[in-house]
Amino acid sequence: MKLSRISRVVRILTTLQAEKNYTADGLAEMLGTSRRTVFRDLKELQAIGVPYHYDAKAGGYSIDPEFFLPPIDLNLQEALSLLVLTRKLSGQIQLPFRKSALLAGLKIENNLPAKIRDYCNTTLQYISARAGAQAPANRLDATFTELQKAIAKKGKINIQYHSLFEGKDIDVELCPYHLMYNHRAWYVLGLSSMHKSIRTFKLNRIKKMKTLDKCFLERRGFELSEYLGRAWSMIPEGRIHNIRLRFLPKVAENVTEVQWHSTQKVTRTSDGSATVEFRVDGLGEISWWILGYGDQVQVLRPKALRSRILQIARNMVRMNEEI
Repeated sequence: MKLSRISRVVRILTTLQAEKNYTADGLAEMLGTSRRTVFRDLKELQAIGVPYHYDAKAGGYSIDPEFFLPPIDLNLQEALSLLVLTRKLSGQIQLPFRKSALLAGLKIENNLPAKIRDYCNTTLQYISARAGAQAPANRLDATFTELQKAIAKKGKINIQYHSLFEGKDIDVELCPYHLMYNHRAWYVLGLSSMHKSIRTFKLNRIKKMKTLDKCFLERRGFELSEYLGRAWSMIPEGRIHNIRLRFLPKVAENVTEVQWHSTQKVTRTSDGSATVEFRVDGLGEISWWILGYGDQVQVLRPKALRSRILQIARNMVRMNEEI
């Protein structure tokens, strides 16, 4: 069976750690691949920080065995769950320090008993993960690290931020409280000097950041769950709405099998449709979710939400008819 890239990297890592020297030809023969592929895999090891070296006298590659963890006692399910996270999920979501996570997984795998390691390697070839579209994260590690340090030290930061709401770049002095991953991107929540309130800033829109020589006192009792309250996702608007929607049979099952909100109540009807109710803070975020179901959902209440959806739909029709 042809090995995947990550499986080859693991095999090379395990082989080189056995305190022997292996040539590129020897590795290629063992893996059933070409020398060129072996060199690419060695570069992957180098990229994630594995200190392999080439011994010119012995004519082969090896890894210092002291680089790895001592043996750890993991059962099959524990090992497989960790490797699914590091191998399959780390590349699908915006995971800070992804290379470090991959290296941690390789270290763990390298110290598993041979039977468990072989089983995991075989099993992982038949497991895949596909996340939704992700926001770009070119400087995620650096930005995440600086923010995490500021939160830990309760240090103020200054950010130059591209604000979609203001339609321009803004300078904000921020008291950072919390880092949160939501759907497609990472955000920092904190007290904004510009807005005089707690705001949410998307990390990939931070253009510049500087840690200031100032500290702050965190607001007493700040809790993420309290701040988010009953927001549909992450933007509370300060007013609770009783929302009632009717989903037609084509999508009713698909919608109701997911717990979209903590207040969700579902009533199924004999015609296959479903009435779904929520108590949600704000109409903005849920409006876009509703629009994603097109002509398969009716807004029964409140009237303000129905009017908003109708207006957006009319605008969509007008814009597309004008083309």
